[in-house]
Amino acid sequence: MRPIVAKWSGGWLTRRLIYRAECVKTTWAFRLAAVACAIGLLTLTKGFWMRQVGESLVCPAQTRRADAILIENFDPDYLLFERAQTLQHAGLAPRVFVPTHATPDGELSRVESGFNDVMVRIARLDPPEIIPVIAIEPISLNAAVQIRAVLTKQHVKSVMVLAPGFRSRRSFLVYRSILGPAGIDVSCVPVFGESTPQNWSGTWHGIQEVAEQFLKLQYYRLYALPLSAWRRTRAEHV
Repeated sequence: MRPIVAKWSGGWLTRRLIYRAECVKTTWAFRLAAVACAIGLLTLTKGFWMRQVGESLVCPAQTRRADAILIENFDPDYLLFERAQTLQHAGLAPRVFVPTHATPDGELSRVESGFNDVMVRIARLDPPEIIPVIAIEPISLNAAVQIRAVLTKQHVKSVMVLAPGFRSRRSFLVYRSILGPAGIDVSCVPVFGESTPQNWSGTWHGIQEVAEQFLKLQYYRLYALPLSAWRRTRAEHV
């Protein structure tokens, strides 16, 4: 008579706890060929996907009449002042605001104030209204909150944001998220220098700029803005 223990441990229990399966693995030759094909495909389609990456960072251009122009000058750029002068001269906005970094006690940075004065003079822009902004991480989001307080006090109902091209989509998302609930309509005008969505991959500076702005855009889109919206909703229900 066969022992029950031998039958139980070698048959019924084994079939229910373990099983044998065949495993198919690729060879190194196949893996290398796949990598080579992927590299070849990326090289052949370089012009298409690099342009798509560049354009994904750019806000939809909306040059329309607004109560004011907002020059996002956190990364000093003369081209923003020049474009603001063109838009203001065309009658699209009667006022211009320039956010400027300030110390925790609200005192404006002398360096940035001096830069603003020079750029305004060279661009022949009407004297803008300065908004002191205290740098608090995340800087763009908290700057938008401080800007909202000033625009609301000034009864501004629509604003046209001028931002560096590859930063512009992030700026548009931030200002729309913060200013929109306050009843301020936001439009966006991207401003480009030498690097554009068509040629940014041609220089290391362009690659560095796009890579940096891409990572920052994802941070704001996936973390900073959803967290801000959650906190705002929570505060409204308290």
